[in-house]
Amino acid sequence: MMVLCNTCMFENEKTWMRFVENNSTDEFHKNFDNAIDKAQKDFGKAYPMIVGGKEIFSDDVFQVRSPADKNIVLANFPLATKDDVLRAIETARESFYKWSLVSYKKRVQIFREVADTFSQNKFSLAAIMSFENGKNRLEAMGDLDESIDFMRFYAEQLEINEGFSKETKSASPNEKTRSVLKPYGVWGIISPFNFPSAIAIGMTSGALITGNTVVLKPSSDAPISGFKFVEQIYHKLPPATINFVTGAGSIVGKTIIESNMVDGIAFTGSKEVGMTGYSTFETTKPRPFISEMGGKNPTIVSSSSDVEKAVDGVMRAAFGFSGQKCSACSRVYVQKSIANKFLERLVAKTSALKIGKPWERDAYIGPVINDAAVKKFQRAAEIAKKDGIILCGGSLVSDEQHKDGNFVTPTIVVHLPKDHELIREELFLPFLCVEEFENFDEALVMANKSNYGLTAGIFSQDKNEIEKFFEKIEAGVTYANRAASATTGAMVGAQPFVGWKDSGISGKGAGGVYYLLQFLREQTQTRCE
Repeated sequence: MMVLCNTCMFENEKTWMRFVENNSTDEFHKNFDNAIDKAQKDFGKAYPMIVGGKEIFSDDVFQVRSPADKNIVLANFPLATKDDVLRAIETARESFYKWSLVSYKKRVQIFREVADTFSQNKFSLAAIMSFENGKNRLEAMGDLDESIDFMRFYAEQLEINEGFSKETKSASPNEKTRSVLKPYGVWGIISPFNFPSAIAIGMTSGALITGNTVVLKPSSDAPISGFKFVEQIYHKLPPATINFVTGAGSIVGKTIIESNMVDGIAFTGSKEVGMTGYSTFETTKPRPFISEMGGKNPTIVSSSSDVEKAVDGVMRAAFGFSGQKCSACSRVYVQKSIANKFLERLVAKTSALKIGKPWERDAYIGPVINDAAVKKFQRAAEIAKKDGIILCGGSLVSDEQHKDGNFVTPTIVVHLPKDHELIREELFLPFLCVEEFENFDEALVMANKSNYGLTAGIFSQDKNEIEKFFEKIEAGVTYANRAASATTGAMVGAQPFVGWKDSGISGKGAGGVYYLLQFLREQTQTRCE
């Protein structure tokens, strides 16, 4: 059924890399500066929900403020009621049959058009994101690149598999049989703040391009990026094919998950919320629930490793976007013989990272997303001081420049007791726990001793260790000797993003060749002559 294409035309966007290759990084920053000026003109704007193909404003709104400066009101969005959500689901259901009959070639065309529009406007969209969720310039642009990649890659997958319709063998001479994958119906899409464009667009594209209709609920911390996608695509589709509903998870998300009119859910967020949603959604009838639920991702640093590469890879994976990635490295197991050297270099490089407003050119560490994240950081730091040793970080950043934002210092902790809560639990913060090991088999046991299984990395120049790592590590996305980032930065089409164990339910990775199959169900069609 599946066609695995090794010679396809899809190419990743890779904006920053292309500017680097062309020796034109100053032009990149000039473009970003211009986009920042443009983005500021829309601060405080009122945005609508989109239901049934119509933009709906409300007097009952919530404010979106920048986590880097909470005095900046970026937007006002409607607080949806339960009735608003039910109306969105009902209209999506009414629109399903018409959209499902649109040819796959037309759906492919639509997504490529939107991807091209995003590519043309990516600096503006990335600048908005820097204000919205605190990603620095390169992280924000990477998010937009991934959004574009998802649309183009899924369009290509649908195209090369000819809409997932294939003739099969005949059971008898007078029969002709075909296997056809068909959409389920209405999908609820519940997306997080940390990739407000890429994850929202990736999940929504998976559902829409395969012929389903959608009700999208973005994170209330970062809804603008999701709106920018829906704004571009909804008028290209039959009315109510995509609906965009904003507000509290306790109302919007809860109503979507509890509705019997929703045929599938795609969710990215915490394990607690994901498992609660899964158990609720499956109560009345079996339905697909695609989820990615975080990680507690390890990196093993062997004595044979290139220590500088290991330091760079761990630092970038742990502290990129202030650790607010489900793929972030939060545990490191370093061989005892090189532990002091590794830690010395890691602390020195981490302490030198520039903390600043994320839209500024030289900022590496931006804010955490909200007050709850700040409080969680403070609690973790207090526990670390009591039960371990903090080598760097562990404090808030509250000087004049940063006092109005949610800034915390990247933190490295050692000498915590085995199985300590900071080693077990996902924090979603710039918080790294480092432990030592004597032999490699011990390190693998420690790395696998987690309920999560999303990403994992190793630094070693011993081929046997690397092979053993790939054979035994219990994670869906794994890397060896990746100085660019030990555990983060999966590329659409190259590194499908999939969680094992408590990190996911479906076992099929976003950005991979099997992803779209989750939004489809098989029908066998036999015609007798």
